[in-house]
Amino acid sequence: MASEHSFDISASIDKQELKNALEQAKKELDSRYDLKGIKCEIDFNEKEGNFKLSSSSEAKLDVLKDILVSKLIKRGINASSIKELSRESGALFRLNLKVNDSIDSDNAKKINKAIKESKLKVTSSIRGDEIRVSAKQIDDLQAVIKLVKELNLELSLSFKNLK
Repeated sequence: MASEHSFDISASIDKQELKNALEQAKKELDSRYDLKGIKCEIDFNEKEGNFKLSSSSEAKLDVLKDILVSKLIKRGINASSIKELSRESGALFRLNLKVNDSIDSDNAKKINKAIKESKLKVTSSIRGDEIRVSAKQIDDLQAVIKLVKELNLELSLSFKNLK
């Protein structure tokens, strides 16, 4: 029996589910009657983690975003993990979306501070884009999970490696 239990808090996203959601969104884009005859595209840059949506109409651009977000939710990816970077207008309307799959330093500090202020008998440390939480009791770790979920951060947090 382990004397010390731990888990990791991260904001990682399953890349394969992301690709599956993208393919489903493209299929729906091809079959939607209200988008027939309108130039609409959804592109994903895997290296940068950016979606580029383009359409000849701004209203249809919002429809594209709704399609993409709904497919992501159906594949188990939290909608809060997608951030809108910029909107461009011209001959084509463009929308750039960023996939947020890591905990930035500000949010990591907020999480760490909330854990320390909770007075639970746990230790937490920031390890790059993850936070390691350890304690002697698993119940304390479960209380930390509940606490972090209640912080309502705009991140898709996952709790992994509970040992």
